[in-house]
Amino acid sequence: MSTLTGLKAVVTGGSSGIGLATARLLAARGAEVAVLDLDPGKLPPGLHGYRTDVTDDTGVRSATDTAASTLGGIDILVNNAGIGATGTVEDNDDGHWHQVLDVNVLGIVRTTRAALPHLRRSQHAAVVNTCSIAATAGLPQRALYSASKGAVLALTLAMAADHIREGIRVNCVNPGTADTPWIERLLSQADDPDTERAALNARQPMGRLVTADEVAAAIAYLASPAARSVTGTALAVDGGMHGLRLRPVGQ
Repeated sequence: MSTLTGLKAVVTGGSSGIGLATARLLAARGAEVAVLDLDPGKLPPGLHGYRTDVTDDTGVRSATDTAASTLGGIDILVNNAGIGATGTVEDNDDGHWHQVLDVNVLGIVRTTRAALPHLRRSQHAAVVNTCSIAATAGLPQRALYSASKGAVLALTLAMAADHIREGIRVNCVNPGTADTPWIERLLSQADDPDTERAALNARQPMGRLVTADEVAAAIAYLASPAARSVTGTALAVDGGMHGLRLRPVGQ
């Protein structure tokens, strides 16, 4: 499938998990892709990597402009860089709140701000933000993370309204619990990782975690010309978690 042939894409947080799956899929569909990440590492052949900290505005602007120069422009921006947090409102101090909001919310602001001059020159401009089911459903032990993703959802809608008349579409994806390195780290810290994984599986109506490739497929759709009439939308990729209310098995 080559639905993105000729398009130029930038993916933040693209060296692992959902970001890497997205970068690979965009490239497989014909886009030329640059990855902005704290540690680009060993990316697959064909992906351009740039070491970038999304909390550093100067660095973000420099990396974005360099990527645009290498690619020959920017048509697609995927704001995927983010960090997690656990606990109630009592469990994280002000410093941790500032850190998570700085990465998860202001990181999107900085990268989009840097990319806008390039996106405005594109005939097919699309921004896709990685949000979360935590933006629309109350999850236990996720106060800080949920607050950051609620802000991402609101920011997505505001950006979509601000830039629609410039021909720039802005959408987000809301993954459920995805099988990513962050979840693996959380499970490894649990007293009983197998029981905790089973509980996470059971929380989603489909009975399993979402895969990074499934989220990437949704991002690729929103970024593609096939979605040219889609903007200001949050696409849930959550195994039915947000909208379904199933009866317990056996009832």
